[in-house]
Amino acid sequence: MKATPLSIPEVVLLEPRVFSDERGFFFESFNQDLFEEATGLSPNFVQDNHSKSSMGVLRGLHYQLPPMAQGKLVRVTHGEVFDVAVDIRQGSPTFGKWVAETLSAENKKQLWIPEGFAHGFLALSDTADLIYKTTNYYDPNLERCIHWNDADIGIKWPTNTNPCLSDKDMFATALKSDGSERGL
Repeated sequence: MKATPLSIPEVVLLEPRVFSDERGFFFESFNQDLFEEATGLSPNFVQDNHSKSSMGVLRGLHYQLPPMAQGKLVRVTHGEVFDVAVDIRQGSPTFGKWVAETLSAENKKQLWIPEGFAHGFLALSDTADLIYKTTNYYDPNLERCIHWNDADIGIKWPTNTNPCLSDKDMFATALKSDGSERGL
């Protein structure tokens, strides 16, 4: 497994070793020992989530407040997404900055997003299946959402069309208006 810290070094791009031949391919999508060796981290994953989205669906930017803040290990099993992590840690030198990667079933890349980051993605293919492991359980009472096109963050999404949003995402708050309760 190859691990590459991104411009916000706590967010890490992971590339598994893939064995391919005329029959198809095989790779370990998660191996605790290899993850620890590659990243120096040993998260305790407690939940797996599976999200299916149509082209143009944008989900996020989601996070949970402590004590239920979540680290996420994200991968795509079908299709392609533009996956984004935003640093929302108060006092961090990269507060409000974002990093993104294109994750796809074809490239098999994964993204480690630690606690203290909001997460979102845009489906780029006809359909996209995203699977992610979390370090804490989902708690709807502690979930929060930052607006996907918050001007203070300035994410450069790869499309100019209006994304398809849930009501929750449509009425999300701004990063700066949300900071007092973030507690991160």
